[in-house]
Amino acid sequence: MQHKAKKFLTPAKVVSCAAGLALVGAGTFGALSASAQAPSADAAAAVPKAKTTTTRHLTADAATDAARSALAAAEKEGRQVTVAVVDRNGNTLVTLRGDGAGPQSYESAVEKAYTAVSWNAPTSKLTERLESAPNLKDIPGTLFLPGGVPVTHRGTPIAGIGVAGAPSGELDEKFARAGLAGVGAHR
Repeated sequence: MQHKAKKFLTPAKVVSCAAGLALVGAGTFGALSASAQAPSADAAAAVPKAKTTTTRHLTADAATDAARSALAAAEKEGRQVTVAVVDRNGNTLVTLRGDGAGPQSYESAVEKAYTAVSWNAPTSKLTERLESAPNLKDIPGTLFLPGGVPVTHRGTPIAGIGVAGAPSGELDEKFARAGLAGVGAHR
């Protein structure tokens, strides 16, 4: 009488089978999701127009022009800086790190740009507010040092330009203003 040994799956085979099933399941779910119908016109019109807003945003080209102009102004004076341009929500649109700019300058430039757009004011003016409200500096992602300027459309902030790495905040802000003047200049 011959006995047949039962074959058991090894742990590696179990994992492989589970992974294969997961891929098949994900593919099926993705196919079903992709074939779902678009919402009807009635669903799209569910929110009255009076309950929505329209916002302006700086284009990627304009943000790049601003960053290039700021970096060119700094390089013209032999300064090694990083330039950041963020949108109204603080999302980084462009960063340019000049040759030789310090490693700390990247984060500082982004934070200056974010601070400027958040308060719709140059960061040099905001440093004065710290005297009466020192806790402002504790807001995450902000940096209350000169070098950031807001970009506005009809008085509303739509972006911020931040520069960091020059020997002084005043120079950083001078270069950020050169970036503001250069919005749209390179196209």
